[in-house]
Amino acid sequence: MTETLEIVNTKAELVLDGVSKSYGANLAVRSISAEVPAGKVSVIVGPSGCGKSTLLRIISGLDTPTEGSVTFEGSPVTGVPEGLAMVFQDYSRSLFPWMRVAKNVAFPLRHLKPAERAERVQEAIDAVGLAGKEHLYPWEMSGGMQQRVAIARALASHPKLLLMDEPYASVDAQTRADLEDLLLAIQARLGITVLVVTHDIDESVYLADHVIVLSAPPSVVAETIEVDLPRPRDHVTTKTDPRFVEIRGHVTRLLRGAGRPADDGTH
Repeated sequence: MTETLEIVNTKAELVLDGVSKSYGANLAVRSISAEVPAGKVSVIVGPSGCGKSTLLRIISGLDTPTEGSVTFEGSPVTGVPEGLAMVFQDYSRSLFPWMRVAKNVAFPLRHLKPAERAERVQEAIDAVGLAGKEHLYPWEMSGGMQQRVAIARALASHPKLLLMDEPYASVDAQTRADLEDLLLAIQARLGITVLVVTHDIDESVYLADHVIVLSAPPSVVAETIEVDLPRPRDHVTTKTDPRFVEIRGHVTRLLRGAGRPADDGTH
């Protein structure tokens, strides 16, 4: 992995103030207020169907709240803000199957001069460990490798804020662990602000500097928990740390008390 990518953000900050979203008579999220601090990994965790993806679409400017507001770096979010990149859960749909890896990663960089575009593409591909795979098509790659391509494409735009919607839900457990560690390594090196949504409790605690726990719908913030586990983290040392077990248990109890079962990572 190369060390050519530089820290691109130290100031990004996201603030949600009383965000609600209704679809007709259905209230999906209700008065969500939260802060995503700059240069940290924040995770929104909640039971399935609690509106996590709805909230992420509002944050990204792809949808608008019924009430409340979202600000990014002090400016209201009224459309997709500059400096934002998103990694979707369904990587198979987010990549173009007729484009090789390099062209998939380059797609959002069409406004750049060819030399700068090529440099950014190679940096991003190297950063996710896919050097030498530039010529492959997505359908020639495993699911985990495809998701690495999606992450590389997001990184190539040099985002200030990286949003990830259940990014590892469709891969096997070992690939998931590898991709979690990849995200933490990249975030530590680049210093970008990352917001992940997930229903997996272990993942939320393992990745996060702080966890925003949502209730069952219509969702509210049940609690925001600071995760004071040391970095760098690994799946053996971190997950056997008594503090990890304590935080994990607390998040589990919050979600169990939210009115529906949650995935506690034990199955």
